[in-house]
Amino acid sequence: MDRRDFLKTIGAAVGTAAVGSQLASCGKSGDSDLDNFNNDNYENQQEPPTGKMTYRTTPSTGDKVSILGYGMMRLPMMEKDEKNPDAPDEIDQEQVNKLVDYAMEHGINYYDTSPVYCQGKSERATGIALKRHPRESFYVATKLSNFSEAAWSKDGAIAMYRNSMKELQVDYIDYYLLHAVGGGGMDNLHSRYLDSGIMDFLLEERKAGRIRNLGFSFHGEAEVFDWLLAHNDQYHWDFVQIQMNYVDWLPNYTEEQKNVSAAYLYGELDKLGIPAVIMEPLLGGRLAKLPKFVIKKLKERAPEKSLASWAFRYCGTPKNILTVLSGMTYMEHLKDNLLAYCPLKPLTDEEMNFLYDVADDIRSVETVPCTACAYCMPCPYGIDIPTIFTHYNKCLNEGILPSNPNDSEYTRLRRNYLIGLSRKVAPERMPDHCIGCGECLSHCPQEIKIPHELQKIDQFINDLKANI
Repeated sequence: MDRRDFLKTIGAAVGTAAVGSQLASCGKSGDSDLDNFNNDNYENQQEPPTGKMTYRTTPSTGDKVSILGYGMMRLPMMEKDEKNPDAPDEIDQEQVNKLVDYAMEHGINYYDTSPVYCQGKSERATGIALKRHPRESFYVATKLSNFSEAAWSKDGAIAMYRNSMKELQVDYIDYYLLHAVGGGGMDNLHSRYLDSGIMDFLLEERKAGRIRNLGFSFHGEAEVFDWLLAHNDQYHWDFVQIQMNYVDWLPNYTEEQKNVSAAYLYGELDKLGIPAVIMEPLLGGRLAKLPKFVIKKLKERAPEKSLASWAFRYCGTPKNILTVLSGMTYMEHLKDNLLAYCPLKPLTDEEMNFLYDVADDIRSVETVPCTACAYCMPCPYGIDIPTIFTHYNKCLNEGILPSNPNDSEYTRLRRNYLIGLSRKVAPERMPDHCIGCGECLSHCPQEIKIPHELQKIDQFINDLKANI
């Protein structure tokens, strides 16, 4: 697969993420597949310094924002009660408080959440953790996540906005976003924001000071992105959130590749002086779960640095980046990211080119381009889509995918793959339950052909079981 085809696959973001309050990408204790630093050993992890955080300035308000932002999408979850396994997942608030306290102590002051993160529980957990700190010591960002048609009305959207303030326990929101615009094209933008008059309401709220900075997060068609920037004189965007990493960067993009190219998105914002907030710096952890031959190349270059640190330094290097969001489930994640940004050491041009070579290596391994964001969930037929893809990618990256029956290790690898999958995914949630309804397709920010990929993995599993 060449660079162009790969980026078409992983970078495009379409559809209407119509998942309501079911979105969940939170981390459960002991779930190694959600540990996006599992290629590094942190037993002797260095303690990050205090007072060394790098900050950037928001032009419209003068806010001094930490270059590392805390994404409250992958919060730690409580262990399941064995006596009540069907009980709803609950956030481990004590652990969230500890993580936020440590983050604040080390200079992180930007916290990003949404009404739909962690099954609708992220805003409340974020509010509880931040309420224990002075209001002027942090900036909170949340979103108008009106994905369902019930929230497209002005009254429905306003109710969501006001409930965010209630859950976050604040009387103003520092950074407010239209959530995931672009999916579904201009028609969807009109339905969710323009025709109902909700944009006029949000502009008035900014004027009143209850919204301090107004922006949008982009996943979708470049036409929508271009239209919103073309109307900057009307909306005066204070910031825009885009997906960016060294794989998604495509400096020599064609017209049809605009919406998959971070180079285009960042470049257009830079022209207007609108600061960019970065999401998916690790592609959902994929840039810290790399193929072995790629890990070897990175470790030979800097054995003391984590795989993730390369991606974070990359995203922090451009001057018009306001903050880089990271969903840090565990303290090891938080400390590692702090080490990359306390202070930030920008990449040299030579290091940039080295990473682009690494990106070419990554593209040569055809993993399923899933970031485990869980926007596709819940599947109406109960399939655990993110875990199925994550298990497959992990084995492929680590070179332990049972693919050659003539290999002396094939029997062992075959057994380990099937047992490992069965431990993570219940029988009724396996890919053989997919009927190809396509409900997931419009929800995936990475434009993965999910039913097709599930069918391929199901056939792979059946061949393993039949020992073909």
